[in-house]
Amino acid sequence: MSTLYAFLVSSIAGFSTLLGGLIIFFNIKEEKINKFITFCLAFSLAIMIGISLTDLIPTSFFDILFNYSWYTAIMIILLAFSIGSFFIYILNKHIDKNQNSLYKLGILSMIALMLHNFPEGIATFIGSIHDANLGLKLSLAIMFHNIPEGISIAVPIYYATKSKKKALFNTFLSSIAEPLGALLAFLFLKNYITSTMISITLLFVAGIMITLSIQEMLPKALSYHENKYIYLGFITGIILILINHFVL
Repeated sequence: MSTLYAFLVSSIAGFSTLLGGLIIFFNIKEEKINKFITFCLAFSLAIMIGISLTDLIPTSFFDILFNYSWYTAIMIILLAFSIGSFFIYILNKHIDKNQNSLYKLGILSMIALMLHNFPEGIATFIGSIHDANLGLKLSLAIMFHNIPEGISIAVPIYYATKSKKKALFNTFLSSIAEPLGALLAFLFLKNYITSTMISITLLFVAGIMITLSIQEMLPKALSYHENKYIYLGFITGIILILINHFVL
């Protein structure tokens, strides 16, 4: 029963990403589309940077520091973060340059968030196996930030392609990473995965998300010249991250 519960909790957390994707069904007036996209991009980059700075990096730092010396821990953290940053740079170079820049941004977000959700699925599954209440708390926290993550994937792809199907499909791909992580943990890793391994993976993901936010999302948001909506989106994202961090 505990295994089924752990898998269910991980799956619910993952598929909550799709809820964010449903925003593309909102009827946005033509003259407000640029404002809406600007708000969503700013909101998404605030979520990605906020998750990295308040969750992924500090949690991973203290876990690695617990097992290694200060010097070794800092070197591991910098290396994992830098590899993540370099990974998104290489990925960006290899995505077809003829594609609409919004579409590229949506695809990069989808890949980054898949990599983010995968270790989260492992952590939620293992946490639920050991403590049902801990697993539920993790799941609620993950659901809370997966919904805006779904927005960051669906909105750019939809407005680049005008295809709800493509937007939802790519959001779905990100959402299944979490239950896949749980399934992998159940089949192969339950007795072998370490907290340090998860921490290094999450630092790698933090490097991806911060680089994607600063190098891709922010310039794209600025290109619409709707500065008020950049501030509004960023502040809204930060407020949600703080609620997630201090309440859940």
